[in-house]
Amino acid sequence: MNSSFFSSISLSLTLLWSQATFFAQTQPSLDGASRPDLQAIINKKGEQSDSQRLKELFQTEWKYQMEIHPEAATYYGYPGQNNRWSDHSLGAVEREKKEALILLTALQTVNRSSLVEQDQLNFDLYQRKLRERIEGFQFSAELLVVNQMGGVQLEAAQIIAMMPNVNVGDYENILGRCSGLPLWIDQTIEVLKVGLAKKTTPPQITLRDVAEQIRRQIVDDPQQSPLLRRFFEFPTSIPSSEQERLRNQATKIYRDAIKPSWERLLSFFNDTYYPQAVTSSGLAKLPNGQDWYAYNARVHTTTTLTPRQIHEIGLSEVKRIRAEMRTIIKQTEFSGTFSEFLTFLRTDDRFFYTRAEDLITAYRDICKRADPELARIFGTLPRLPYGVMAIPSYSEKTQTTAYYEPGAISVGRPGFFFANTYDLRSRPRWEMEALTLHEAVPGHHLQLALAQEMTGQPDFRRFGEYTAFIEGWGLYAESLGEELGFYKDPYMKFGQLTYEMWRSIRLVVDTGMHSLGWSRQQAIDYFSANAGKTEHDITVEVDRYLVWPGQALAYKIGQLKIKELRTFAEKELRSKFDLRRFHDALLLQGALPLDVLQAHIQAFVQNEKSGRQ
Repeated sequence: MNSSFFSSISLSLTLLWSQATFFAQTQPSLDGASRPDLQAIINKKGEQSDSQRLKELFQTEWKYQMEIHPEAATYYGYPGQNNRWSDHSLGAVEREKKEALILLTALQTVNRSSLVEQDQLNFDLYQRKLRERIEGFQFSAELLVVNQMGGVQLEAAQIIAMMPNVNVGDYENILGRCSGLPLWIDQTIEVLKVGLAKKTTPPQITLRDVAEQIRRQIVDDPQQSPLLRRFFEFPTSIPSSEQERLRNQATKIYRDAIKPSWERLLSFFNDTYYPQAVTSSGLAKLPNGQDWYAYNARVHTTTTLTPRQIHEIGLSEVKRIRAEMRTIIKQTEFSGTFSEFLTFLRTDDRFFYTRAEDLITAYRDICKRADPELARIFGTLPRLPYGVMAIPSYSEKTQTTAYYEPGAISVGRPGFFFANTYDLRSRPRWEMEALTLHEAVPGHHLQLALAQEMTGQPDFRRFGEYTAFIEGWGLYAESLGEELGFYKDPYMKFGQLTYEMWRSIRLVVDTGMHSLGWSRQQAIDYFSANAGKTEHDITVEVDRYLVWPGQALAYKIGQLKIKELRTFAEKELRSKFDLRRFHDALLLQGALPLDVLQAHIQAFVQNEKSGRQ
């Protein structure tokens, strides 16, 4: 999952939270930064138990966040918010900053020592997340709202695509969002103008394909608009007369309001934003950039590791994995150098499909081979199903190889593993098993669906977004391939090592570009020298790191911690170690910061010792 949320849809949702925006037309009543709902909880101190007030605070704030972040509500399956967008203005961001302090004040009126152990954990996690959020206000993430991986030009259609479309009311909601889209687009332009004034933009080189992304939203035939696809594929339950009415309304909104808005954005982007965007690469070169990147590294890895320490871990892992790769190369009886083997993997016809539908079919086959094997190494499996789809054509060129979009069982939406079919010569077969295990099962779908299905936990726990845990689990899931019967072909095993190498390289090049002064080309060259990924894939990846500073560090750091904890459990429990119980212990509390996860697994091991002797 390029978690996010919409790095993929997931990562851009993280952007929605970081902007903490409101919907201008129907936002909850505000008096400056007042929050009467939170004040009421504060006033109940002494009247209700701290446990009751904490539970009410969690419920109140989740409801409030869903109301002011309608996109997140759609994503999570929270009802009643599907007809509108957030307020994406900078004024909304400033209100959110003030309200975060009120929320922290309300939380701190709860006496932690009076809570039971599980509530103490929830209190600690919530306070930690809130304090991190407040610390991040000193930086200017709210100005970086458009890049090749996310922004209104991608996210509007993605959100509409995941909306329910069963009855007329669902379609009225889509019309509501279509009507409100020009405001979001205009607010985006205003935010980008401030970013230019403050010299806070993504590197210009990473923006080279954004104009085309916007242009693909501008069509003469509304039927070709990604926003309006639902109006040309109605379910049979909707009468034809209603279909015609809804389609006509959508077409009129598109022609009269949406299309001119896209044209304004395209003109601004081409004439002003792109030409004036910063030409340097790396967060350290933006205002307060070094501190900003160190903060990102801490938040994404949930550790106190410095960028230099992470860089050194990456160098060590690259060296270790490269030695394993040489062993696999010997098994293939390839006679050339390491570099020549990488070239062979990138170019030989045997490793590539020639039709996009064959690539998708092959991914589905891997999923179906993985599904029945899960019961052997997991004690608990989710109810939510998942599917495999191609990444939409309007975003495929600048998207990564694949991503996972979580489902929402509350609204009947399955999870989806999205695979990239753009430029099939950059989609080798030898990467497919590892990629599937990461994005679908036993990776993101399994972990995120189980978290959603937790009972007795507040919603912020069910939908917890600790990147190091979520992406660390995804990378760890790749390593389970042999236990699930995969990687029997040495090229597939090399593909798994390539993916692990890829995440290790991230530690080196992400810290290199954002903290240690590396150029973009230096990062590309280092990547090319150590991984079998294709030139297009490498360029897309490096540009992703440039616009998501620190996010890519989470994968390998998280995986190393999970593997360390498994080794610890195996050593301590010996013959009593049960992999199914260990995996349940890892997953059934939802995503956790790595230090909290370590304490949890240590307690699990002690319980296993005392309970199973």
